[in-house]
Amino acid sequence: MLAYAARRTLLAAPTLLVLIVLCYVLMYFSPGGPFTAERPLPPQVLANIEAKYGLDKPLHAQIWDYVVAIVTRFDFGPSFVYKDRSVNEIIAQGFPVTLTYGSISFVAATLVGVSLGVLAAVRHNTLLDFIAVGATFSAQALPNFVMAPILVIVFTWQLGWLPGGGWSGGKWEYIVMPVIALSTSFMASIARITRSSMLEVLNSGFIRTARARGISPAAILWRHAMKPAMLPVVSYLGPVFVAMITGSVLVDLYFSTGGIGLSYVNAALNRDYAVMLGVTILYGSLTIAFNLLVDLLYAWLDPRIRY
Repeated sequence: MLAYAARRTLLAAPTLLVLIVLCYVLMYFSPGGPFTAERPLPPQVLANIEAKYGLDKPLHAQIWDYVVAIVTRFDFGPSFVYKDRSVNEIIAQGFPVTLTYGSISFVAATLVGVSLGVLAAVRHNTLLDFIAVGATFSAQALPNFVMAPILVIVFTWQLGWLPGGGWSGGKWEYIVMPVIALSTSFMASIARITRSSMLEVLNSGFIRTARARGISPAAILWRHAMKPAMLPVVSYLGPVFVAMITGSVLVDLYFSTGGIGLSYVNAALNRDYAVMLGVTILYGSLTIAFNLLVDLLYAWLDPRIRY
């Protein structure tokens, strides 16, 4: 297990390096730039600005300086648009907000989705199963960009129970609607995957053998069926967490939470390539890290993976 974890960890480092290089090359060859958005600058002024940010160097030299700054100092450089702010400061301001309600959404979607899927599988073809399946289909039909305005209309305009936007230091009343909007569709997917996997495991041979030996239904479920049934769910949870962070762009826009998603959109509109690079690399790092965690959890659940 330790050797497998070491191999997967060592593989993550060059993957992240390739991600950084590819992102920088794509930004380098993108048309336009942050200094030519409104009107063309005089050639001497543009040359001085590019020299200030190191953009006058050859491409390989720019990539080398950028990678060295990230590896040695974890420095994504200055923003091209906000002259008095660095990319690190912009990320440090918005990412904790996104991480807070994204993590809560992930936990809520996982707990509710797994519980609903297990109950639907155990009570297969009963009223509870039909209600659970209907709820998951309804939830998947309402993605976050549809759920968010519905929540604002119902709970803010009509009922007046919750504020329609803002963050206010992360008070619970400001978190409820972003969490619901972000977690609903993912909860439905987790529930459907859990139900299908659990049904397959409950109908397998070793479960029938356990029942024939007189083992209680609760022991069969928790000791024998739960672990193999979680294999496809665990494979899905890694990308889900990152999707909740990256998919929070619309949630940030609708609820004005001040998360990193809004900074990402503004950077794209303003052609602030430094911020776009920093946030993209952050999202890519999260993807690699959580896929690594999923691989390790998968190896723990299924010992055959270790070899």
